Amino acid sequence: MSKHTAILDNLAEMDKIDANHTRGSIEQIAQQVQHVWEQAQSLTISDEYKQVTNIVVGGMGGSALGTHVIQTVFKDELQLPVTIVPDYTLPASVNEKTLFIASSYSGSTEETLSSTKQALARGAKVAGITSGGELAKMLAAAGVPRLVFTPTYNPSGQPRMALGYSVFGQIALLSKLGVLEVTDKHVDAVLAAIASMHLKAGVAVSEAENPAKLLAYQIEQRIPILTVAEHLEGVAHVFANQLNENAKTYSEYRVVPEINHHLLEGLKYPINRDDMLFFFTVLSKLYLPGNSKRMLLTQEVLQKNNIEFQTLELTSETKLEQAFELLTFGAYVTFYSAMLHGFDPAPIPVVDWFKEQLKH
Repeated sequence: MSKHTAILDNLAEMDKIDANHTRGSIEQIAQQVQHVWEQAQSLTISDEYKQVTNIVVGGMGGSALGTHVIQTVFKDELQLPVTIVPDYTLPASVNEKTLFIASSYSGSTEETLSSTKQALARGAKVAGITSGGELAKMLAAAGVPRLVFTPTYNPSGQPRMALGYSVFGQIALLSKLGVLEVTDKHVDAVLAAIASMHLKAGVAVSEAENPAKLLAYQIEQRIPILTVAEHLEGVAHVFANQLNENAKTYSEYRVVPEINHHLLEGLKYPINRDDMLFFFTVLSKLYLPGNSKRMLLTQEVLQKNNIEFQTLELTSETKLEQAFELLTFGAYVTFYSAMLHGFDPAPIPVVDWFKEQLKH
C-alpha cells in the first residue's frame, strides 16, 4: 500500500494530523448555510437601504471571497455594480448613495474596521456581517443593519473553513437588502448539492472512486492550475486560496475565455513544465456553448503539450447550486492535500507571524 492510500483511506491516521478538526468544518458546510440563513431572517432593514446606486464590500481574505462568488454566480441578476475593497481606504466614489457592507468573520480585521469607519463618516448606507468583535460593536453603536452570526458549525475556528457562513451569509444579507432574490427553495437546493458532493468526495469514499482524493494525489508535488469559466470564477478563487492556506501549496486559478488569448502560447517552457504543472478543468452544462467548446479545446492543447489534467463535470441544475457543489469539492481537495503533506490544515503560522510583525 502506498503512502497516499494509507493516509487518505485511513480516517484514524487523518484525525491524528487534523488536530483542529478541519474535516468537521467541511462536513458541516450545509449546516453552516442553513444556520446563517435562519439567523438572517430576523433582520429588519429600512427602505432607504434599497435606494442606492452601487454596492461596495469591505473585506479581506476569506471574508471577501464570498463577494467574488456572488459577483460571478449572480452576474446576470445583479442590477447594481458590486466592488470589493480589500484595503484600509475606500474609493472616492463611496458616498451616501452607496451600500457599504462590512465583512469580517472575526470582527477584528483592521483593514475592514478602517474602511467601515470611513463609510460611516461619508454617510453611506452601512450594513455588516461578522461573528462579533470590534466590528459588531461598531455596527451596533451606529445602529445599522448587521448579521452577527454564531459560527456553531465551524469547529476548526478558521474563517476560510466557514464557507457556509461567509458566502451564504453575504447572500442572505443581500437578499434581505433586496439586492438578490433568494428563497427557502434555493437554500434547500443548495443543501442538496452539498449533500451530493459529500457522497462523492467525503472521507468514507475510497481513493479509487473519490475524485477529490485523486486530485490531491495528482497535485501533491505539482502546481495546481484551476481552470473554470463564467459563474465558477469566484469559487475557483476560494479553491486556490484554500490550497494556499490549508495545503501550504502554491496554486493558480485561470478563467476561460481569457486564457485562450495568451496562456496557451506559454505552455512550451520551461522544459520541466509537465513535471511541475497540473491542470484541473471544471466543466458545466451551464456554460455558454462557446465556452464549453473552449474548455474542450483547452484540454486538447494541454494534451499536445504533454501536460496532465483532471476534469470534473458539475451536475447541479443552477449556478448557485454548482457553486456550492464546487466549493465543497474544493474544500475536500485542500484537506486531502494537507494530509498528504502531513500538515494540520488549520494553523497558518506564516500569516500569523506576518500580522504579528505589523504590530511592532
